[in-house]
Amino acid sequence: MSETITIHAAKTHLSRLILRVEEGEEIVIARGRTPVARLVPMSPRPRRAFGALRDKVSAGPQFFEPLPAGELQTWEP
Repeated sequence: MSETITIHAAKTHLSRLILRVEEGEEIVIARGRTPVARLVPMSPRPRRAFGALRDKVSAGPQFFEPLPAGELQTWEP
């Protein structure tokens, strides 16, 4: 369910509107009668698991070797 409110009402009652949005409601903000924005709940960000890329990404021994002189020159100012 969504409700349309004016910008002035949204500024005045922003904390209350955020609580309603957290409960799953959608709020449409209008300038006069023209809708201009929508407040919707954000989807939760997944937590990263430590070591999630273990055995999926690897660096060979050449990764730790010094770069060739030509390559170094391109990185140095």
